[in-house]
This record gives sequence, C-alpha cells and structure tokens, in this order.
Amino acid sequence: MKFSRRRFLHLAAGAAALPAAARIAWSQSWPTRPVRLIAVSPGGGTPDIVGRLMGQWLSERLAQPFVIENRPGASGNIGTEFVVRAPPDGYTLLMASTANAINATLYDNLNFNFIRDISPVASIYRSPLVMTVNLSVPAKTLPEFITYAKANPGKINMASAGNGTPQHIAGELFEMMAGVNMVHVPYRGSAPALTALVGGQVQVMFDVVVTSIEYIRTGKLRALAVTSATRQEVLPNIPTVGEYLPGYEAITWGGIGAPKSTPAEIVEKLNKEINAALADPAMQARLADLGSVPMPMSPADFGKFIADETEKWGKVVKSAGLKAE
Repeated sequence: MKFSRRRFLHLAAGAAALPAAARIAWSQSWPTRPVRLIAVSPGGGTPDIVGRLMGQWLSERLAQPFVIENRPGASGNIGTEFVVRAPPDGYTLLMASTANAINATLYDNLNFNFIRDISPVASIYRSPLVMTVNLSVPAKTLPEFITYAKANPGKINMASAGNGTPQHIAGELFEMMAGVNMVHVPYRGSAPALTALVGGQVQVMFDVVVTSIEYIRTGKLRALAVTSATRQEVLPNIPTVGEYLPGYEAITWGGIGAPKSTPAEIVEKLNKEINAALADPAMQARLADLGSVPMPMSPADFGKFIADETEKWGKVVKSAGLKAE
C-alpha cells in the first residue's frame, strides 16, 4: 500500500503528539504514590513546621501521603541539591526559603544554580524579624540606637543564628543603611543567641518575631523595630525600621519548589491547592501562631520574587564581603 505525502505527514504528526498526550494524561493523574517534601532545616523550625502543615493539607486534598524529610546541612544546600538531582516527576519537592536566595552569592562553588535548576511552585508565608536590644543599652528608640552606635563604632556586639543566616544578613543591611559599625557574633541557632542577648554578652539581635516575642512581652528584651514594610499586629506599637531608614525591609519566607522541567500541569495543580490552603482560616491561624502571614503567588510571580530576593541579598553579601564558613 502506498501512502500519499499528505497522509504520511498526518500520521507522523499524530505519532509525534502521542508522547505529549501521554505526558498530559500522566500529569493529570499525579500523584499516584507518596510525595517527598524535603525540608533543608532541622525539625522544629518554621520551615519544617509549615512544611508539615502544608504536607497534611496536600495529603488530604490529593489522596496521597506528602512525607516531610529533613535533610539539613550546609545552610540548606545539601537538601536543595538533593532535590535538584531528583527526577522531575513531582514526587520530590523542596521547602525553599530565604537561605536559598542568600546562598546563591554567599557560596562560591555550589553544584547548582537555584534560579536555573529549581522550578518555583508556590510561595507560602513571609515572617518579619524584630530588632531587640539588651536592657543595658541606653537607646529606647531606633534613632537613639543609631546615634548610640555611631558614637561607639565596633563596640556593639550583634548576635545572629549563624553566619550568613537571614538574621545576620538583616543586620548587615541595617549597618549599611544606618551607617553604623557593629561586631557580628554568630551562634548555632536563635536559642543560644537570644540567651546571650538576655545575658548581656551581646547587645542587639535581629530575629524572627515568634522566637523573640515572649522575651519582649516579659520585659527581658527591648524591641526597637520590626523589619517588615508595615507594622505587625502582634507588636502594634513597635515601628518599622523603614520608618526611619526608608526602603529597609528584611523578611524570612518559605515556599515550595520542584526540580527543573517538572511538568507544568503538576506545578499548576500544586499551586492551586497550596493557594487554597492559604485562603483557609484555620491555616491562616496556624501561620499567625508562627508569626507568619500567607503569601500566595502564581508560579511566575514566585519565580520573580525569588530572583528579586537573590539580587537584593547578593548585593548585601558582596558589600559586606561575606563568605560561607
């Protein structure tokens, strides 16, 4: 039997369309087995807790377990690289965070490019930091602190949860914009840093509101400002840093990413379900308990947000001459 050229081209086009059709059908049936959500921080932190909350929601909505797997180390780079190397089939996801945006510049020899190798799926939350000081510091307001710091260059110790952490970088941005010089003292996490701040071994710290709020409420630390663009409901009388240093903003954030080339149908399905979770009053209340607010975005908007954060913190890292330890 001879085929006309037209019939041949028609059959060839149909054959070429079969893999795409199969791919769409496969994506629409996803998930058919458990999904791993890789948290790059130890258990108990905000990214881990939020990941578990979202994992429970997705498990119920998509009828497959979403299992949280903690892979900490190297400021989150170990877990991130694990996801980068995973098959792009929607069964291995990343709990991305501010650290990923900072690490892009902080580390010289990463085996991946976060923006290039991770597909943005959905942003989940944003959390402000709060600038607190030991009660021995004479400044009662942020302008008074800046004046005090300028009069005592190199004599104020600034604690952080570790070198290159969001708390550290927020402090570096403050130094740059306020024109002050403080001594960075890194600790292994927020808890020991806050203990040192209360004890007077250090004088100032930028930390997430949820871990600092009780020290503020009980009068063990003095809050000078929050680092978000607007004042926070939980600390309504505390001004923002930006009220005195226009343009200043430093937040921590979290969201979900997937290996590059993960099917768009899977990304869109996840984004839809996660945004539905963020609109749920119960989920909003749980996030508020963690000092966080929902941050729903489309995958494209989340990708732009990550790129903007990477550029912003990259400038701070370079200006301060910071390197990973």
